Amino acid sequence: MVNQRAVNFGAGPSALPESVLEEACKGLLNFQGTGIGIAEISHRSKEFTSLLADLENNIRTQLDVPLTHKIIFTQGGGTGQFSAVVLNMLARHRLLHPNLSDEQRVMDYVLTGSWSKKAAAEAKRLGGASVHTVVDARTKSIDSKSFDGIPAHADFDFSVDPALIYYCENETVDGVQFSNDETSPASFPFHLLPTGGLWPLVADYSSSFMSRKIPRIADHAVIFAGAQKNVGPAGLTILIVRQDCIVDVDAAAQLGATPVPITMSYKTIADAGSLYNTPSTLSIYIAHLVLERSKKLGGIEYFESVNKRKAQRVYAALREGADRGFYHLKVKEGSGSWMNIVFNVLKNGDDAESKFLIGAEALGMKGLKGHRSVGGIRISLYNAITEEQTDNLVAYIKGWTTPESITLSS
Repeated sequence: MVNQRAVNFGAGPSALPESVLEEACKGLLNFQGTGIGIAEISHRSKEFTSLLADLENNIRTQLDVPLTHKIIFTQGGGTGQFSAVVLNMLARHRLLHPNLSDEQRVMDYVLTGSWSKKAAAEAKRLGGASVHTVVDARTKSIDSKSFDGIPAHADFDFSVDPALIYYCENETVDGVQFSNDETSPASFPFHLLPTGGLWPLVADYSSSFMSRKIPRIADHAVIFAGAQKNVGPAGLTILIVRQDCIVDVDAAAQLGATPVPITMSYKTIADAGSLYNTPSTLSIYIAHLVLERSKKLGGIEYFESVNKRKAQRVYAALREGADRGFYHLKVKEGSGSWMNIVFNVLKNGDDAESKFLIGAEALGMKGLKGHRSVGGIRISLYNAITEEQTDNLVAYIKGWTTPESITLSS
């Protein structure tokens, strides 16, 4: 395998299409005939600003982003947005309700996995309002301590007028994802949100962005995503922000809100066309190439159908193996992620999981080790992973239970 590219099933930074990487190599040397590489070119040049506009248009058209929302680009990843959404949404709430004390303000957090847990912890650290747990999925789990599924709608308890309502659509570490079928009990309970006004709904889509349609996209206040899963390399963060949430944070600060660092202010970024400071030019360029490829293939509709088939094949193979005692799926059926499938290997000798990983790597399949906090195996099926690569992994999963049956596609 030394002279071949491995198949990267890692959770991130994730696989990128080979055709995109090949084109990006050209742009690193000479971007659009300028004689200057994309990593060197001025972010205020007409070539780069045109590229940025094209990237925005690709996201808007492929996701059907309404004109009520702006698309902006920044840095800091999803973790940076754990802080930014708190500060910007508290500034908005301060402008709407200037006479409330910090104790009277509430931020709602839906806890379904490790990332939403971290987001809530950051909100508590920053202060400015109390943090209310809408639901903690661990209390509804089989062992009362694991994140193993989406709780029932009846378990959600939203505040009346929160400054923000945060949820993580796909939990990369724990393999839990809200269903995009609103009739599913594992869907997000939009129907339970507070009545009246515009919902301050914040969605973390970092590990599922552009993999399938976003339910009720117009009803969200903020959607954010680190690019390094389905869109591009690390270094770029994409935000879709409803225009009423792009507020004058300095005016809010004069009323007592926490001052917002200038590069975290949505208004600063939006007013500057995402060019207030030097953006991640290379990451933006590769994201543009990825979404141009996506458009040619059929956009979100194409990837949603492909990703659904990939996930179904892997889950089917794992359930078959689980019935025979070889695997344990860590997430309840119906709540399993399409992007990150987590499980344990139970048998085939001592140190079964280590042997499973070694055997997969010998076949050129890497990045399958589970997150250090939960262990096990994690299969990440981001957009760049093909159906053929998925089928090869499925053959290996099945072959682990009957080794003589392993056959791989050519």
